[in-house]
Amino acid sequence: MYAPNIPQMHVIDHCRGQPAKGETRNVLIESARIARGKVTDLNKLTAKDHDAVIFPGGFGAAKNLSTFAVDGKDCKVNGEVERVLKDFYKAGKPIGLCCISPVLAAKVLPGTEVTVGHEEEEGGKWPHAGTVGTIKAMGGKHRVKEVTDAHVDPNNKVVTTPAYMCETEVHHIFDGIGTMVKHVLKLTGK
Repeated sequence: MYAPNIPQMHVIDHCRGQPAKGETRNVLIESARIARGKVTDLNKLTAKDHDAVIFPGGFGAAKNLSTFAVDGKDCKVNGEVERVLKDFYKAGKPIGLCCISPVLAAKVLPGTEVTVGHEEEEGGKWPHAGTVGTIKAMGGKHRVKEVTDAHVDPNNKVVTTPAYMCETEVHHIFDGIGTMVKHVLKLTGK
C-alpha cells in the first residue's frame, strides 16, 4: 500500500461531522494507522514493480489526492498521483478506481471511460450524480453502472465502480468493489 507523504487538507471530527480545529495529520501516517500495516510513500511506487494499481475513493481522494472537493472540474491532481496514473497507463497496466476517485482518471487521462453510477439522483439514491457532468467537462466519458457493477474501459485498461456514490447497503458497495478488483486482476493477464 502507498500514500502521499503530505499534510491532510483538514482533520474531520467524525462525531460532529466538522473539521477539528487546530489539529493536523499526515496522509501517509494516517493511511498506515487505518491500514494497520506498512504503507510506503507514493513517490516510491513504480509501474515496473507492480501488475496493477487501485485507488480508493472517499473524501480523501477528493481532498488529498486532488483538489476536486474544492475546485471541481478545475481541480489539480497531486503530482505523485498523476505520475502513477500516467506511468501505469503508459505501461499498459490496469488501473482500478472506486467511488469519487474515477475523477482522477478523467482529469489525468482525458477520454477515459469511467463510472460513478447513475446520471440522475433518482430520489436521493445517487446523491452525487452531478459528478457526471464534471467528469464530462474534464474530458472523461461516463458510463452508467449499478453500484454492484464495474465499468471496464478496455482501451485504457481502467476499471471503475460507484461504491459510496450510491446510498445503499454496504454489502452492495462491497460487491461492486469486488467486481472492480476481479476485472483489474483479469486485465493483468495473470
